[in-house]
Amino acid sequence: MNPDHVLMPLAARYAEWLALPEELVAASVDAVDAGESGVDEVWAMPMVLRLERAEPPARTALLEAAAAAALAVCLDPLAEPGGPWHDVLVNWTHRNIRKVTRRARGAHWTAVLDLPGITESVAGAQVRALLPGPVSEVPREVARLQIAGSDLPADEPGASDPDFPVLWLDPAVPMTAGKAAAQVGHGSMLLAALLVASGADQALADWAAADCRCSVRVATPDRWTKLHPGDDPVAAWRDRRVVAVRDAGFTEVAPGTVTVLAQWP
Repeated sequence: MNPDHVLMPLAARYAEWLALPEELVAASVDAVDAGESGVDEVWAMPMVLRLERAEPPARTALLEAAAAAALAVCLDPLAEPGGPWHDVLVNWTHRNIRKVTRRARGAHWTAVLDLPGITESVAGAQVRALLPGPVSEVPREVARLQIAGSDLPADEPGASDPDFPVLWLDPAVPMTAGKAAAQVGHGSMLLAALLVASGADQALADWAAADCRCSVRVATPDRWTKLHPGDDPVAAWRDRRVVAVRDAGFTEVAPGTVTVLAQWP
């Protein structure tokens, strides 16, 4: 386990119930304690969804691109200790990993490509996850983009890829594509953080080499019930390799709503 990894503050929240060795738990706690100052300021990762008017992407492909892009920023070489993104990302992961999605097309999309971040593409859908920062200091190119209206019709993507993690959306919780994009971004990061906490460095490296790909699917009610951690997140991760995304309730859903069940293959 790398105590300097940008996902370590997130991993630290899970280290104890993963039953990791005491020295690793201590390192995780130290990672959180080291960044306690200034955490009251609200930070967020801007995520820009490319929604061209003439050829909008498929909803599932867009969500899969969003999940990959959010994680790719955290696993990029620029995010490694000593890299130019490292301290900024650690500052953010000490807080809630808030994300704000906006939509762009044409020249506005081209403009955000010059900002620090990573673009991921899936089946023609494109999402750019930008380096997080204070919400009061959003770059002009991002601030002018609209948050509302980022929705797409449901589609039928077929079976999930068995080689990639699956991010299961709650069938009973309707969300716009913009909201769901942020939630699956949380899901991919939580899975990666648990790999960091577990010392699964090779699995994490392999996932990064595969462009952080994920499958995103709407769960059936029966699957959702069977995978849900309930009151036992330890067993959910140990037995089903599942971690839940609980929303903070800023938009669209009530606080504490489980929006995504992220499942490692």
